[in-house]
Amino acid sequence: MDVVFKTEKAVFNYRVAGIWIEIAEDSQSSLKREFHEELGIDIHVDRMAFVIENFFEHGGRDFHEIGFYYAITSIGNPSSYNEASFHGIEGERLIFKWTPINELNEVALYPECLRNALKDMPPFIQHFVVKKII
Repeated sequence: MDVVFKTEKAVFNYRVAGIWIEIAEDSQSSLKREFHEELGIDIHVDRMAFVIENFFEHGGRDFHEIGFYYAITSIGNPSSYNEASFHGIEGERLIFKWTPINELNEVALYPECLRNALKDMPPFIQHFVVKKII
């Protein structure tokens, strides 16, 4: 099992490839749309895996992010799968990287609780509250 991460070009920390929900759009539909728009990949949403409340400071501002994390399966084999890192369809601002679950310790990943949660994902939804300054 692998996971795809993204980061902004000027930042070297990775986050799970995520989404911005549009008005009147549910999170699963957003996830499918964003993977298609950013990576050209069609996915099947298997199930919700985690809900993470992430409290952090960035750029001098405090944030409270509430994230829904899903287990997904790609429909077909992404052409980017074997690349070390790559840019998405939308240009060079974002850098993506597929990473095997057993290599997560080598990635600067946020929120950090994902590192262990992804390695031992139970069949039920887990809820995490993270209060850490990045």
